[in-house]
Amino acid sequence: MKNKKRILRIVVPAISLILTIIFVPWILLRAMFTPLPDTLQEQVNKAIELGLDGIVVYVDQPPAEPALYAAGWKDRDKKIPADPHALFKIASISKLYVAAATAKLVADHNLSLDGTLADYLPEVAGRIENSDRITLRMLLQHRTGIPDWIEDPDFPWNRSVTDVDSVLALVLDEPALFEPDARYDYSNTNYLLTGKIIDKILGYSYKQYIRQEILEPLGLTHTFGSLSEVNPDEVFSGYTKDWDGDVKMLDFPAASGAMVATAEDVGIFLRALNDGSLLTDEEQAIYSSVYEYKHTGLLPGYSSIARYHKDIDAVVVLFVNTSGGLTWSLVEIVYNHIVKILRKQDI
Repeated sequence: MKNKKRILRIVVPAISLILTIIFVPWILLRAMFTPLPDTLQEQVNKAIELGLDGIVVYVDQPPAEPALYAAGWKDRDKKIPADPHALFKIASISKLYVAAATAKLVADHNLSLDGTLADYLPEVAGRIENSDRITLRMLLQHRTGIPDWIEDPDFPWNRSVTDVDSVLALVLDEPALFEPDARYDYSNTNYLLTGKIIDKILGYSYKQYIRQEILEPLGLTHTFGSLSEVNPDEVFSGYTKDWDGDVKMLDFPAASGAMVATAEDVGIFLRALNDGSLLTDEEQAIYSSVYEYKHTGLLPGYSSIARYHKDIDAVVVLFVNTSGGLTWSLVEIVYNHIVKILRKQDI
């Protein structure tokens, strides 16, 4: 019996490794096991060889000056090279800005983290289950049990849908996924509702508040609340493995992920969010209690990562104008390689 157990301990992992090698797509194995290049630009160039359309990387690692790297296409059809200063749809990275704005409003006593969804938006009471027990804190923390509109099969991904109420209607009267605060489950609906709450409390758009209280103090002149606010020619085209052609002009609901920005602007914001220069001590404490300090973003045609790496004091922002298929796995691999290069250089 002992010999059988010993054999199983050897054979089972071996079989698992063989199956992994057989079934993992070769493009991912190539991405994972290609020797690490010496420079960030070489790594960015290799990302295009893996099938990504265009890529921009922003790195802020003192004492060196912040740097931008780019490769591939800003517009594949028109053969316009990737422009590191071009705008990009940052998708759910937008939630960091919404959470920071909420922390400021809570510190100013305009909002309470313990206020309920029914208190702030009585019009949804009875149409969102447990609205009298779901708090603003739970909305920010993705602990509500409210279904995600992005999962609804009726959402029309092939056209722009910017009316928040029409998107919210997709989840109204749907059963809760779990009891409030029972567990974490990421839902874009949570931030769509947070945006509506801020709009109602202020009497004007949360986007205007973010501009006045976050973007302008940081000098971020290349960050916008939605695609409709910018010249489309200044935005990266977007490509997805699931559809043909450019999907740049598809626009999506506010608050849950509609912002447009350059990689540099996102990097400056992320540095300020992490080093305490954006928020007061009270605001920082509130923010820390409800949300994270990094994020990823995914929309048709756009994949993005924005993270701060404390061990090497580096902000790294990566934008890729491709989505679908194996894209996200490739994006994560490329991003991890970039961080490995930075750590190697930091030694």
